[in-house]
Amino acid sequence: MTMVRLFSTLVFCAVVISGCSSGSSSNSANGPDPASHAALTLYPAGNGPLAPKIRRTTGGVPHISADNLAAVTAGLGYAQAEDNICVLADGFLKVRGERAEFFGFGPDDAYAISDFSYRALGLLDGAREAVDSLSDNMKAMVDGYVAGYNHYVTTSDASTWPAECREADWVRTIDAADLLAYYRWLAQLASGEQFATGAILAAVPPNISPLPDIVSLDPEAMRWSAKEQLTASNAWAIGSDLTENGRGALLANPHFPYSGALRLYQTQLTIPDQLNVHGAGLLGTAIPLIGFNDNVGWTHTNSTSIRFTTYRLTLDPNDSMQYIKDGEAKPITSRNIQVRVATGTGTPIVLERNIYYSEYGPMLSMAAITNGALPAWSGGEFAYTYRDANADTTVLDTWLGFATATDLASFQQVIEQCGSTLWTNAIYTDRTGKAFYMDSSSVPYLSDATLAQLTNSLSDPLTNDLYNSGLVILDGSTSRDDWLEGPCDGRLPYTDIPKLERDDFVQNSNDSYWSTNPAALLTGYSPLIGSEETPLNPRTRLGLAMLQNPTEAGFDDSTPAGTDGLFNAQELLRVIWNNRTFFSEALLPDVRERCQLIGDIPVPSPIGPEESVADACDVLINWSGTYDADAVGAHVFRLLLAEIFQRPALDPIIDFDPTDPVNTPAMLPPQNKGTVDDLVLQSLLRAKQALNALAIPLDATLGSVQTYRPTGGAQPGGAPSELAAALPWHGGSGDLDGAFNAIEPVNANEQQNTVIPRVNPPTLINTGGLSTTPGEGWRIGRGTSWHFGLQFNEDGPEAYGFVSYGQSTNPAQPWYTTQTEAYSNRVPLPIAFTEADITAATLLGGETTLAIMR
Repeated sequence: MTMVRLFSTLVFCAVVISGCSSGSSSNSANGPDPASHAALTLYPAGNGPLAPKIRRTTGGVPHISADNLAAVTAGLGYAQAEDNICVLADGFLKVRGERAEFFGFGPDDAYAISDFSYRALGLLDGAREAVDSLSDNMKAMVDGYVAGYNHYVTTSDASTWPAECREADWVRTIDAADLLAYYRWLAQLASGEQFATGAILAAVPPNISPLPDIVSLDPEAMRWSAKEQLTASNAWAIGSDLTENGRGALLANPHFPYSGALRLYQTQLTIPDQLNVHGAGLLGTAIPLIGFNDNVGWTHTNSTSIRFTTYRLTLDPNDSMQYIKDGEAKPITSRNIQVRVATGTGTPIVLERNIYYSEYGPMLSMAAITNGALPAWSGGEFAYTYRDANADTTVLDTWLGFATATDLASFQQVIEQCGSTLWTNAIYTDRTGKAFYMDSSSVPYLSDATLAQLTNSLSDPLTNDLYNSGLVILDGSTSRDDWLEGPCDGRLPYTDIPKLERDDFVQNSNDSYWSTNPAALLTGYSPLIGSEETPLNPRTRLGLAMLQNPTEAGFDDSTPAGTDGLFNAQELLRVIWNNRTFFSEALLPDVRERCQLIGDIPVPSPIGPEESVADACDVLINWSGTYDADAVGAHVFRLLLAEIFQRPALDPIIDFDPTDPVNTPAMLPPQNKGTVDDLVLQSLLRAKQALNALAIPLDATLGSVQTYRPTGGAQPGGAPSELAAALPWHGGSGDLDGAFNAIEPVNANEQQNTVIPRVNPPTLINTGGLSTTPGEGWRIGRGTSWHFGLQFNEDGPEAYGFVSYGQSTNPAQPWYTTQTEAYSNRVPLPIAFTEADITAATLLGGETTLAIMR
């Protein structure tokens, strides 16, 4: 059986909105207590308008100030809409379950399936139920953002909107429930969202079709398919022992899609004497999710934790709509869902079908998920369902708590009071020089008996395979496997999560908590949080090597922490941009030795006559070893790695040592080294031939064959086009190249999580996304996004960085390519934070004060 890695770490590092239930967040079971942080003015006095002042600085970054929380978030809603109206409007349409109503069935019935799935998840219905129970702080943030967004929609000229939604009737005003539904979608990105491609719809009892009434969807479109994981991250918090001034410093490096709904948006929100936070959040969020204030800074990486558990239900032999639990029959209920679908005739059709639920949540087709390895419900003996720790999440109070924290204790208190960062770790530093890590994601709270049973069950190959794919199957026939409700409504409490405070460093690059700092390995935690004593991924190993050896340059021309071995903000940004890779430093010296041994002797080829690899070898021998844009040879080495990793006989030898996980050796098999029978040299010949076939010179610079350019310019169903010139793009693949500065192409015809078309040329398989268009190379579509280096000085924070793909998806904005050009040219843009900095950096005509009626 071929298992799909369903829920491998959604590698933000980033986060979204947080909390733990749809109830009020004013008590510990439902999220952080807003009263535990500084009191905020929520609304203007009387019934006055929301009056945010927006000042745009270099790159179009909006610095928004007001005297109350609703007004400052209204400014953010307006600014985000001004820059990204089409992406946002599609997102709200998606969570309402109304895409098919405007765009028809969609390719492979995707829009109809999407609408059914999101309605089955109850995104909008649950949001409507939650609106009245929001904390006062969150209500103000939601009210403000909605008002600001709607102000842009109703006052701007629709004929000036970007081509993707110009004068489109699907761009509409929203209400609080729409925004909360969007937050519920973001919360479930690493859990229920993964089932929105058909696994819920395919779960039906015996003799019931999974297809809706009236019109039959394509049955093949109902099959399970795992969604491609599009996010990753690096994060370092540097403590007082390793910084130049003895205060804290931070490296933030989330790797997110460059187009679509998961774009990060940079901003600063200020309420004088109450709130002052600079950072970036996902589009639609009303507060920065990764950033800093005057005293503390934080970032996130995707956790290895499992945010949901599946349950095997033992069906009542006399009634497939009942299951037996603790000897008693429990009902499987159903809910009728309708979806309207445009047909091009002006009159939509209405599809309807029942969706099924247990006490835990929606029913699942594990037969579809496991390609038949587990039985279908229709088999009559078992059925499957799941409970999602983030299903009812609607609150932003976690990030407001972070934004107003003044020290480590107040930052920790947010999670101690049952706040959650959903599917991410939190990495923190402050002006006193503390470095802190915690896995603050939403993890099911299971009993010791259940965890013991789970551990024992992993001896079964299928169960172990599923577990390694992110699926834990518990026994639904016994209440033993129910979650412990505890203080946090079924989520693991703060006392039981991995955490570490250090004076040197903490880090995470999407491995588990275990290796946060090898000098203090973390052990003894729930297996649902992650693994221990297992090999580390290449980015983690390279990152830890740079932290443990800050004065060693590797293949770079400068060391991570200068000559003194102590970090500052600009050096941390340069760590991201040094473009070192694990595999070049581990394997390139050996490849060079093989090249010198073979010389000009021809190497056999499986697709033609034997041929010398001397020209390719010369490129690799002279290559800098980095993935800088001006490096010559990186593209040759990438294709060599792609060939090597396809050959089991060439799997690098890794003699893993859990007591020294960073320095565990990685080497190529030595057989036939430097001879005509050397499989490494034969792989190099195949790489050379592939480049020749695509008219890519062996001596090309990486930036000439690895570029980024935004595309779009068409409404759903239309033909996209290029929207700007291609820019050289430095960095490498996190998986294939082992690059710390991880970037990659994306194989998708639509901008991520949207229905907006994007240019997507065909690519060669097993090449890291190499375009089949001669001479084009790799078109980058995800990776390093909002990234910065931060240090705290005596007088406050100093930071450098930006969003690599820019603030706006609207080519008409004057700052459309400002930040992309800065990334391409490695220009460390200072982040304006103080009033003096903001005033000095404000663009000509870049100041606006709004008057938005509530």
